[in-house]
Amino acid sequence: MSVSVPKSAFTYLKKLEKNNDRDWFNDNKTEFQAIQKEIKVFFNELMAQLNEHDEIDKLKIFRIYRDVRFSKNKLPYKTHFSGSFHRTKPRLRGGYHVQIKPNNETFIATGFWDPAPADLMRIRKEYEMDDSEIREIINEKIFKKTWGGFVGDEVKTAPRGFNKEDKAIDLIKKKQYIFIKKYADAEVLSPNFINEVSADFKVIRPFFNYMSDVLTTDLNGVSLIED
Repeated sequence: MSVSVPKSAFTYLKKLEKNNDRDWFNDNKTEFQAIQKEIKVFFNELMAQLNEHDEIDKLKIFRIYRDVRFSKNKLPYKTHFSGSFHRTKPRLRGGYHVQIKPNNETFIATGFWDPAPADLMRIRKEYEMDDSEIREIINEKIFKKTWGGFVGDEVKTAPRGFNKEDKAIDLIKKKQYIFIKKYADAEVLSPNFINEVSADFKVIRPFFNYMSDVLTTDLNGVSLIED
Protein backbone atom coordinates (compact mmCIF):
# COMPACT_ATOMS: atom_id res chain seq x y z
CA MET A 1 0.00 0.00 0.00
CA SER A 2 1.38 3.38 -1.01
CA VAL A 3 1.95 5.91 1.78
CA SER A 4 1.17 9.52 0.89
CA VAL A 5 1.65 12.95 2.38
CA PRO A 6 -1.89 13.86 3.52
CA LYS A 7 -3.46 16.98 2.02
CA SER A 8 -4.45 17.89 5.58
CA ALA A 9 -0.74 18.45 6.33
CA PHE A 10 -0.60 21.32 3.85
CA THR A 11 -3.91 22.72 5.07
CA TYR A 12 -2.71 22.66 8.66
CA LEU A 13 0.71 24.20 7.89
CA LYS A 14 -0.92 27.06 5.97
CA LYS A 15 -3.13 27.78 8.97
CA LEU A 16 -0.17 27.56 11.31
CA GLU A 17 1.75 30.08 9.21
CA LYS A 18 -1.09 32.59 9.73
CA ASN A 19 -1.51 31.75 13.42
CA ASN A 20 2.00 31.07 14.64
CA ASP A 21 1.43 31.44 18.36
CA ARG A 22 1.11 29.11 21.33
CA ASP A 23 -2.56 29.75 22.02
CA TRP A 24 -3.65 28.77 18.51
CA PHE A 25 -1.30 25.79 18.46
CA ASN A 26 -2.61 24.48 21.78
CA ASP A 27 -6.21 24.96 20.67
CA ASN A 28 -5.48 22.89 17.55
CA LYS A 29 -3.06 20.39 19.05
CA THR A 30 -5.32 17.39 18.39
CA GLU A 31 -5.25 18.16 14.66
CA PHE A 32 -1.47 18.57 14.78
CA GLN A 33 -0.98 15.26 16.56
CA ALA A 34 -3.12 13.40 14.03
CA ILE A 35 -1.17 14.87 11.10
CA GLN A 36 2.16 14.32 12.82
CA LYS A 37 1.28 10.65 13.18
CA GLU A 38 0.70 10.36 9.41
CA ILE A 39 3.93 12.22 8.68
CA LYS A 40 5.83 9.76 10.88
CA VAL A 41 4.32 6.89 8.91
CA PHE A 42 5.50 8.55 5.70
CA PHE A 43 9.06 9.01 6.96
CA ASN A 44 9.28 5.48 8.32
CA GLU A 45 8.03 4.02 5.05
CA LEU A 46 10.55 6.16 3.15
CA MET A 47 13.28 4.81 5.41
CA ALA A 48 12.17 1.27 4.53
CA GLN A 49 12.35 2.11 0.82
CA LEU A 50 15.79 3.69 1.19
CA ASN A 51 17.01 0.56 2.93
CA GLU A 52 16.12 -1.39 -0.20
CA HIS A 53 19.00 0.32 -2.04
CA ASP A 54 21.11 1.78 0.78
CA GLU A 55 21.94 1.22 4.44
CA ILE A 56 20.18 3.66 6.77
CA ASP A 57 20.84 3.25 10.47
CA LYS A 58 18.94 6.25 11.83
CA LEU A 59 15.91 8.38 11.06
CA LYS A 60 15.54 11.74 12.78
CA ILE A 61 12.16 13.47 12.51
CA PHE A 62 12.55 17.07 13.58
CA ARG A 63 10.25 18.67 16.13
CA ILE A 64 7.78 21.37 15.08
CA TYR A 65 9.06 23.63 17.86
CA ARG A 66 11.63 26.24 16.87
CA ASP A 67 14.71 26.98 18.98
CA VAL A 68 14.33 30.74 19.37
CA ARG A 69 17.07 31.29 21.97
CA PHE A 70 19.60 32.75 19.52
CA SER A 71 17.24 33.85 16.75
CA LYS A 72 15.74 37.25 15.99
CA ASN A 73 12.71 35.37 14.68
CA LYS A 74 10.74 34.52 17.82
CA LEU A 75 7.89 32.65 16.12
CA PRO A 76 7.53 29.46 18.18
CA TYR A 77 6.72 26.92 15.44
CA LYS A 78 8.18 25.74 12.16
CA THR A 79 5.82 25.81 9.20
CA HIS A 80 7.11 22.58 7.70
CA PHE A 81 7.74 18.95 8.57
CA SER A 82 11.21 17.55 8.04
CA GLY A 83 13.36 14.52 8.62
CA SER A 84 16.89 13.26 7.99
CA PHE A 85 18.21 9.78 7.22
CA HIS A 86 21.71 8.81 8.37
CA ARG A 87 23.72 6.24 6.43
CA THR A 88 25.56 3.55 8.37
CA LYS A 89 28.85 5.01 9.54
CA PRO A 90 31.82 5.01 9.53
CA ARG A 91 31.86 2.97 6.34
CA LEU A 92 29.17 4.97 4.52
CA ARG A 93 29.16 8.76 4.37
CA GLY A 94 26.53 11.33 3.47
CA GLY A 95 22.86 11.62 4.33
CA TYR A 96 19.38 12.42 3.07
CA HIS A 97 17.02 15.20 4.12
CA VAL A 98 13.35 15.85 3.33
CA GLN A 99 11.37 19.02 4.01
CA ILE A 100 7.61 19.01 3.44
CA LYS A 101 6.15 22.49 3.10
CA PRO A 102 3.20 23.93 1.12
CA ASN A 103 3.29 26.64 -1.55
CA ASN A 104 5.76 24.63 -3.66
CA GLU A 105 8.48 24.81 -1.00
CA THR A 106 8.97 21.08 -0.50
CA PHE A 107 12.48 19.88 -1.25
CA ILE A 108 14.85 16.99 -0.74
CA ALA A 109 18.56 17.48 -0.12
CA THR A 110 21.56 15.24 0.04
CA GLY A 111 25.31 15.42 0.30
CA PHE A 112 27.62 16.99 2.86
CA TRP A 113 26.24 19.99 4.79
CA ASP A 114 29.03 20.64 7.27
CA PRO A 115 32.11 18.49 6.68
CA ALA A 116 34.52 18.29 9.60
CA PRO A 117 37.72 20.27 8.87
CA ALA A 118 39.72 17.09 8.32
CA ASP A 119 37.10 15.69 5.93
CA LEU A 120 36.89 18.96 4.01
CA MET A 121 40.66 19.04 3.59
CA ARG A 122 40.64 15.39 2.46
CA ILE A 123 37.97 16.14 -0.17
CA ARG A 124 39.81 19.19 -1.46
CA LYS A 125 43.11 17.33 -1.67
CA GLU A 126 41.40 14.54 -3.63
CA TYR A 127 39.99 17.01 -6.15
CA GLU A 128 43.36 18.76 -6.40
CA MET A 129 45.04 15.44 -7.17
CA ASP A 130 42.40 14.17 -9.62
CA ASP A 131 39.02 15.75 -10.40
CA SER A 132 38.14 13.48 -13.34
CA GLU A 133 36.13 10.87 -11.42
CA ILE A 134 33.94 13.32 -9.50
CA ARG A 135 33.21 15.27 -12.69
CA GLU A 136 32.24 12.11 -14.54
CA ILE A 137 29.78 11.25 -11.76
CA ILE A 138 28.09 14.64 -11.38
CA ASN A 139 27.92 15.26 -15.13
CA GLU A 140 26.30 11.90 -15.94
CA LYS A 141 23.05 12.55 -17.83
CA ILE A 142 20.50 11.13 -15.36
CA PHE A 143 22.40 12.51 -12.38
CA LYS A 144 22.49 16.00 -13.89
CA LYS A 145 18.82 15.88 -14.89
CA THR A 146 17.76 14.79 -11.41
CA TRP A 147 20.02 16.90 -9.21
CA GLY A 148 21.55 19.68 -11.28
CA GLY A 149 24.81 20.92 -9.77
CA PHE A 150 26.32 21.53 -6.35
CA VAL A 151 24.82 24.20 -4.12
CA GLY A 152 26.17 25.53 -0.84
CA ASP A 153 28.73 27.93 0.58
CA GLU A 154 32.20 28.42 -0.85
CA VAL A 155 35.22 30.66 -0.35
CA LYS A 156 35.65 33.58 -2.76
CA THR A 157 38.93 32.59 -4.39
CA ALA A 158 40.86 29.63 -2.98
CA PRO A 159 41.26 28.01 0.45
CA ARG A 160 44.57 28.55 2.18
CA GLY A 161 47.25 26.31 0.69
CA PHE A 162 45.50 25.86 -2.66
CA ASN A 163 46.22 27.52 -6.00
CA LYS A 164 43.38 29.71 -7.27
CA GLU A 165 44.43 28.75 -10.81
CA ASP A 166 44.00 25.02 -10.16
CA LYS A 167 41.80 23.40 -12.81
CA ALA A 168 39.59 22.00 -10.03
CA ILE A 169 39.28 25.25 -8.10
CA ASP A 170 35.51 25.38 -8.72
CA LEU A 171 35.27 22.19 -6.63
CA ILE A 172 38.09 22.92 -4.18
CA LYS A 173 36.71 26.27 -3.03
CA LYS A 174 33.42 24.77 -1.89
CA LYS A 175 32.75 24.45 1.84
CA GLN A 176 29.64 22.33 1.31
CA TYR A 177 28.82 19.65 -1.25
CA ILE A 178 25.03 19.66 -1.41
CA PHE A 179 22.39 18.75 -3.99
CA ILE A 180 18.78 19.95 -3.72
CA LYS A 181 15.66 19.03 -5.65
CA LYS A 182 12.36 20.88 -5.27
CA TYR A 183 8.81 19.61 -5.80
CA ALA A 184 5.52 21.31 -6.58
CA ASP A 185 2.60 20.77 -4.19
CA ALA A 186 0.77 18.56 -6.69
CA GLU A 187 3.78 16.25 -6.87
CA VAL A 188 4.04 16.04 -3.08
CA LEU A 189 0.39 15.10 -2.68
CA SER A 190 0.59 12.47 -5.41
CA PRO A 191 0.40 8.82 -4.25
CA ASN A 192 3.66 8.23 -6.11
CA PHE A 193 5.64 10.93 -4.29
CA ILE A 194 7.33 8.57 -1.84
CA ASN A 195 8.49 6.36 -4.72
CA GLU A 196 9.83 9.37 -6.61
CA VAL A 197 11.80 10.57 -3.60
CA SER A 198 13.32 7.13 -3.08
CA ALA A 199 14.21 6.89 -6.77
CA ASP A 200 15.74 10.37 -6.81
CA PHE A 201 17.84 9.56 -3.75
CA LYS A 202 18.99 6.34 -5.43
CA VAL A 203 20.45 8.40 -8.29
CA ILE A 204 22.87 10.02 -5.82
CA ARG A 205 24.51 6.70 -4.94
CA PRO A 206 27.51 6.90 -7.33
CA PHE A 207 28.42 10.20 -5.68
CA PHE A 208 28.05 8.71 -2.20
CA ASN A 209 30.01 5.60 -3.15
CA TYR A 210 32.86 7.78 -4.40
CA MET A 211 32.81 10.19 -1.46
CA SER A 212 32.63 7.35 1.05
CA ASP A 213 35.72 5.83 -0.53
CA VAL A 214 37.52 9.18 -0.39
CA LEU A 215 36.60 9.85 3.24
CA THR A 216 37.53 6.41 4.51
CA THR A 217 41.01 6.32 2.92
CA ASP A 218 44.09 8.53 2.92
CA LEU A 219 45.57 10.07 -0.22
CA ASN A 220 47.45 6.84 -0.87
CA GLY A 221 44.23 4.82 -0.81
CA VAL A 222 44.96 3.18 2.54
CA SER A 223 41.84 2.49 4.62
CA LEU A 224 41.31 4.63 7.72
CA ILE A 225 38.68 2.29 9.16
CA GLU A 226 39.84 -0.08 11.83
CA ASP A 227 38.84 -3.71 11.29
